[in-house]
Amino acid sequence: MKKEKIKCYICSILMVILCIFFDQYTKFLAVEHLKGKKSFIVIKDIFELNYLENRGAAFGMLQNQRTFFVFSFILIIAAVLYLYIKLPVSKRFLPLHICGILIVSGAIGNMIDRLRLGYVIDFFYFKLIDFPIFNVADIFVVVSVILLAILILFVYKDKEINDIFSFKVNGRGLK
Repeated sequence: MKKEKIKCYICSILMVILCIFFDQYTKFLAVEHLKGKKSFIVIKDIFELNYLENRGAAFGMLQNQRTFFVFSFILIIAAVLYLYIKLPVSKRFLPLHICGILIVSGAIGNMIDRLRLGYVIDFFYFKLIDFPIFNVADIFVVVSVILLAILILFVYKDKEINDIFSFKVNGRGLK
């Protein structure tokens, strides 16, 4: 394996650890300062910090479906690892590497809560639009998936994506 690829992997692992720490630290602060208390109003009628123990997925769907979440987690991690193995190490593909880091960080951050507590700690609430309460790990996942969609639709050419993920046998691509 090339030196630069190993360096990229190490840097990515360190970034994932840093992101997970940030997510878990904000959840710790939410427990310490918000649990059992009234909402902390940041901007009246717009944004609040509001403690919630979420036993489901987004919008409270799939309540108490721990097996589903673990299986989904494994699939997500496997897909991102596959992406990382296939992606070239270059400035051109740095945004895809960052998307992978954020997706894995968010998935691990929320899985830590699910396995340790049986629920995910959420605390950001946009009251103005009555958006479901969410956390830092959710932000990592949502932002990276939106960025990934934009990159695939508008930045990378089909040929680039196909070249990265095509299987080659004796120098010939398989279809």
